[in-house]
Amino acid sequence: MFLTQTPDWTQRGTALVTEMLARFGDRGLQADAMGLVVFERGADGRAQGFAWRGDWRCYPCSLVKAFHLVHGLTRIERGQIQMHPDLDRALRDMILWSSNTATNYVIDLITETTGDTLLDDADFTQWRARREALNRFFTALGWPEFAGCNLSQKLMDDMRYGREAQYAGADGAYLNVLTPLATARLMWELFEGTVPVSGPYLARARAELARVSTHPQAAHSAYQLAEYLGGGFPAGTELWSKAGHNLWTGTFESSYFKHDMVRWMRPDGAPIYAVLMTKGQTLAETDPQVFPDIGRLIHARLSQPALLEQV
Repeated sequence: MFLTQTPDWTQRGTALVTEMLARFGDRGLQADAMGLVVFERGADGRAQGFAWRGDWRCYPCSLVKAFHLVHGLTRIERGQIQMHPDLDRALRDMILWSSNTATNYVIDLITETTGDTLLDDADFTQWRARREALNRFFTALGWPEFAGCNLSQKLMDDMRYGREAQYAGADGAYLNVLTPLATARLMWELFEGTVPVSGPYLARARAELARVSTHPQAAHSAYQLAEYLGGGFPAGTELWSKAGHNLWTGTFESSYFKHDMVRWMRPDGAPIYAVLMTKGQTLAETDPQVFPDIGRLIHARLSQPALLEQV
């Protein structure tokens, strides 16, 4: 695992989870339906932090879009696909507005596939092998946190049809899956470690994740700030994030999830990270201010000078 869980972080993290559940349990936050990872760069240059249910495998909603951003920009940098105006726009909208349509366009270009209509056995086998390139790319990086995860399904607002339904399985057994630790690993490598994309393409990946409270649409839910963890941060906090959120999709396995992964700068100028993944109708639908309130608590507890102490 990329993350070293020190005694100091274990104490802080355990206290944070206890407080979160005590304060937000009556607003839908449940111990068996959440996972949390919080971490920073330690004095040795490696990630130090705390993971609580970090290996929880759940439907990731739009968190997968950050993975597709890195993958897509890597293929462009390598000359495997060519940048053009619609792709440029899709890469932006996939993150800026969390557009499913933009994401599915990027997936088609990366994998040289299209979706929808049914395929016979031979064509479907070939099609599935191409779509699996989304998983092979990250598996090849050798991140143990990615084991058992799946990024290869398109983003849908409700039920799947045709080859997309074939691929997900009749019972939805092959829907997208991520864990808090796999998501945290992507954020760490993107900002502190090593990802395949580099130079101006790496700079763009980071820039796409930036969230600013002064953006003209910052209050809009699609901007994924006001109703997410960053919505509870002090005004002017420098932060980067990607969230995921869905309501009823037609199946229990992929309904009512709300997630966020966020990087922000502490008052001393050092970055710190949090990944929160949750399931529950109250969190996802009926109380949109729970995440900002949780974010306010996380920021208060993890932005203290005590974090400057190194074990």
